Formats: sequence, C-alpha cells, structure tokens
Amino acid sequence: MGAPQQAPYTPPSEEELQEKARKWQQLQSKRYADKRKFGFVESQKEDLPPQHVRKIIADHGDMSNKKFRHDKRVYLGALKYMPHAVIKLLENMPMPWEQIRDVKVLYHITGAITFVNETPFVIEPVFIAQWGTMWIMMRREKRDRRHFKRMRFPPFDDEEPPLDYSDNILDVPPLEPIQMEMDPQEDAAVAEWLYDHKPLSQTKFVNGPSYRRWKLSLPMMSTLFRLSGQLLSDLLDDNYFYLFDLKSFFTSKALNQAIPGGPKFEPLFRDVNVGDEDWNEFNDINKIIIRQPIRTEYRIAFPYLYNSMPRAVYLSKYHTPHVVYIKTEDPDLPAFYYDPLINPISHRQITKFDDVIEWEDDDFELPDGVEPFLSEAPLYTDNTANGIALLWAPRPFHMRSGHTRRAVDIPLSSRGTASTFRQSSPSRSACLTRSC
Repeated sequence: MGAPQQAPYTPPSEEELQEKARKWQQLQSKRYADKRKFGFVESQKEDLPPQHVRKIIADHGDMSNKKFRHDKRVYLGALKYMPHAVIKLLENMPMPWEQIRDVKVLYHITGAITFVNETPFVIEPVFIAQWGTMWIMMRREKRDRRHFKRMRFPPFDDEEPPLDYSDNILDVPPLEPIQMEMDPQEDAAVAEWLYDHKPLSQTKFVNGPSYRRWKLSLPMMSTLFRLSGQLLSDLLDDNYFYLFDLKSFFTSKALNQAIPGGPKFEPLFRDVNVGDEDWNEFNDINKIIIRQPIRTEYRIAFPYLYNSMPRAVYLSKYHTPHVVYIKTEDPDLPAFYYDPLINPISHRQITKFDDVIEWEDDDFELPDGVEPFLSEAPLYTDNTANGIALLWAPRPFHMRSGHTRRAVDIPLSSRGTASTFRQSSPSRSACLTRSC
C-alpha cells in the first residue's frame, strides 16, 4: 500500500479570518478589562507624578485636624505592614557610589503607608567588585571625612513635626558619590559602566529589560575579580576547613558533641543517656582498655567507629587533593613561570671532575622539513593568566554567566578574611558561641 496522500493546503476564507480575529479580540478584552469584584470596578492604576504623594504626606503631617478623624482607623490598620515598608526601604537604599536613586512607590491615598515598589536585582560579580572598591575608598573616607558625618540620635524630639521634603530636602544638592578613579588601561573593560545604577542594562551582556540573566567576557570577569580582591579570601585549600564544614556540624549536633573552638548546638536526640546503655561485650569494663581518651574530633570524623549509637550522622571528606596553585601578585609576570615557593633552587655542593668526558659526535641531523608540534601557536596570550586565576576563583568569579540576584541576598562579609565563622577560634580563647 502506498503512503496516504496529504490534502492540499487551502487558505482560510475571509469569514474564518474574521471569526478568528473576533475571538482573539474578545479574549484580549477580557484579559485587560477592568476587573469586577462584587460589583466594584477596579480601575487601572496610572503612574502619578511624585508631587502627588509629597502633597498627601505634607497635608497629613498634623493628624489632629477633624477632617482626618476618619483616616485614623486606616492608619492603625496600616501599622502591621510597617515592617515590610521598612525592609523595602532598606533594600532600595542608594549605594555609596550612587548620588541619587529614583524608585517607584506604591502609596495609600490617605498617606497611611508607602512602599517602594521595586526589587533591585544586581549582577553578583559586579556588585562584589563595587563593594570591593568601596572598601578601599571607605578607608580614605575614615581618614578624610568628606562624605559622612556622625549623627546624634534621636535626630528629632517626640513632639517635633516631621520635616517637609519639598521645603527642606528637595532643593539641597546631594553630596558627591564615592567612586574610585579607574585606570584607563588596566580597568578599561569596566571603567565606563561599573558605577551605573543597572550596569550593562542596554548591552548584549544582559538578556534585556527584565535584567535577569548575565554573561560577561573574560576581560570583564578578570578585572572585576581583581577589584574584588579586598573582600575575597586567599584560602583555596578545602583541607583548611576540615571538621569545620556543614556535614561536620550536622554530625556534632546529632552526637551532642561540640567541636573545640566551634559552635554548640541543642541536642538532636534527647533520649540518649550513657548510663542507660545495655551491657555487651564491647562496653564490658573488664574488656575495655583505654590507653588514651577518645577526643571529640575522633567521634565526629569517624562517627561509626568511636560512637556506640550513631544516628543521623554524615560522613565528611577526610582529605581533598592538595592545591598547588599560587596566586600571582605581580601582573607583569608571564602566565607560566617557576615560583620560588614550589620550585626552590637550592645550593648544592658542586663536585668538580678533572676528567672531561668526551662525547662522540655522530653528525646526526634532523631533516629539513621536521618542525616541533604547535611551533606556530603561542605558549600563552594576554588572557591566559587571567583565565587560570578565574579557574581557581571563588563563586561567582569562576562562572561566565548566571542569574541576577537581589542585592540583599548577596553575602559580602562571608567572602573575605573578616569571616571568622568558617574558622575555628583558638583553643585558649573564651567561647563566644551560644547554643542554637
């Protein structure tokens, strides 16, 4: 049997096209029409000028007037949303490198409460590099005190009315932003857009107006990584954090043990009592020979060996391969060189031979057409050293692309040497941790 023949294509008639257009228009009219809820018509909200909300707040400065007696119930009801309004205000606070920041707000018609109606998304490596440069500039600021002054609290008395924004703040010119001067050669990849409000928002490195995905080039990432050096740690070896990682903490909580110099936890299982254990041949006092006490580190590192009843324990890594990467401090060094830390040239005793060994000359020569492999390819380029540095860089500098994150979700203090919670405190120091 032959293959079934397909019917020839016939274009739709004019009536079918009109019917299809009518259905589409009906669907879109339902989608964008005013929504009716119990007979109430909710009109579409339009953006209003900022003078509107300023006038509402200025008029409601004194609530003792009788015309506002009906609004007091609204003000009391809006108090439960005040924490969210404060969080949104802190989330959209201008950064030190920004002079001003214009945001959209969502406010009640009575001025009872106002929300900042934006969520700031940032490119993670750019945001860390910005704060890395601020670390350097803030040290100069503490010395010179050009932008910030100490403030006395409370700034206003209890009975003092709030200041009007239009009269007292609007006409005052803002202070200059704190920005580090960029080098035209070394920082050329990021110099033009590093301190913008939304860096690279109108370029090919971001997906579009939604500002949700980014993809940066190698020169950009290497420059951002260098500018973030003040906030990043130099510890690359995971063996440094042995028994001080999440799995070890889970095991210590399950065993009700505390790592020396580490956090203390509430016990995970409260029914454990050493005196209630049944007698067996492993805990018989006549058979047990204790040559040295079992340390807490042994119990956590090998929970199934040194504990009688291990429950909900995790096996952490015993050892990870050694890291032989050494971060180069001098940018003028070539990509591949002999570092004196791992390639020491020791002074050995030189033995002199009186008898010179004479080699026989066989007159061997390679043919004229023989060339070494990859003789025309360069050993390294300008980006080789930067690529090797980014290969060993911490997150997010070891990535070429990713998703933007909220600015408040990006940790800054946990990346550098100031982060002491990933390092065990000295054994002689007082224990400052509390049970959690």
